[in-house]
Amino acid sequence: MDRREIAALLAYIGRLDPRTIRTDQGEARDQLAHWHELLADVPLATPHGWDACIAARQHIRLSPYQILPADIARPWESYRRDRLDRHTDPTPSADPDDQAAWTAELVGTRHAVATGTAQPVQYRQLTSHRVDPKLEARLRQVGSCIPPEARAALAPYRPARAAREAAIAQGQPDALSVRCEWCQAPVGEPCRRRRIGPDGAARGNVPRATPHHCRLDLAAQQAQQPATA
Repeated sequence: MDRREIAALLAYIGRLDPRTIRTDQGEARDQLAHWHELLADVPLATPHGWDACIAARQHIRLSPYQILPADIARPWESYRRDRLDRHTDPTPSADPDDQAAWTAELVGTRHAVATGTAQPVQYRQLTSHRVDPKLEARLRQVGSCIPPEARAALAPYRPARAAREAAIAQGQPDALSVRCEWCQAPVGEPCRRRRIGPDGAARGNVPRATPHHCRLDLAAQQAQQPATA
């Protein structure tokens, strides 16, 4: 804010809280200089949600203490942090080989987001929104979003998942659909090896490629329940 904007902010605050009004010309000049020194880098308002007058009114409405420049600066810093926390740097349009231009564009984008002149750029979160019906139809058509060749190549690195998929393909119940009563593995997580130490406590936490037999039996029982109901 420049001195003119600081004067307008102080006039607005004076209407809400007469304690801040300075009738002496020298005191008013000192107050203006003091506020300008502390709030020169804080904008009066931005196109995206920040307004110093709203911050001042909120403080006067909730606090019995006379407002200080810090009561404007603190909400502004919180506003900046929140916007940067929600921002993901987009890929700059500058030539990646031009390090100076690349860095300048990144810094410029972050500055625009932090100062409220641009909205934060966020990646779309597929898990937080309804799946596109066209994508659902496509997945039903192909059966899986992972090609069979890729699934086979990944099998050695995901033995538990590979064993689960093989069992389901053979018509066996999905053991991971229930909680394991032996190793306490939750639904969807593979069983883990548990060894009993000399003190009687369970030791070891290595994932198993195959589920425990008690988990298989429990999954089979639950799979038969609808048929016998």
